[in-house]
Amino acid sequence: MKLVIVESPYAGNVERNLAYAKLAIRDCLERGEAPIASHLLFTQKDILNDDVPGERKLGIAAGHAWYRAADRAVVYVDFGFSSGMDAGMREAFLAGTPIEIRKLNPSAIEELIAKYGN
Repeated sequence: MKLVIVESPYAGNVERNLAYAKLAIRDCLERGEAPIASHLLFTQKDILNDDVPGERKLGIAAGHAWYRAADRAVVYVDFGFSSGMDAGMREAFLAGTPIEIRKLNPSAIEELIAKYGN
């Protein structure tokens, strides 16, 4: 299995973006990859608080450290690029990690928009 880091939006419509990240993780698994999405993991209750600058910085640094081991960064862009995704792509580039841009099935995106809004 290839080790992949998932980059997808977090800030903004957080509820929708968390649901989107979960779909991205599933997409990776269905492709036979072993994904990690630090923004999905580290922002869980009782781990780190993304609204506290020091904790946000710690989570970003921990997520970026994975680029030293990853085979690829997979960037899900159905909802555009966030500043966090941009930073992750920069980190992947600096680590020499290939970057792949992906989109999910349009019907899955329509369902997310219907449930959580744009």
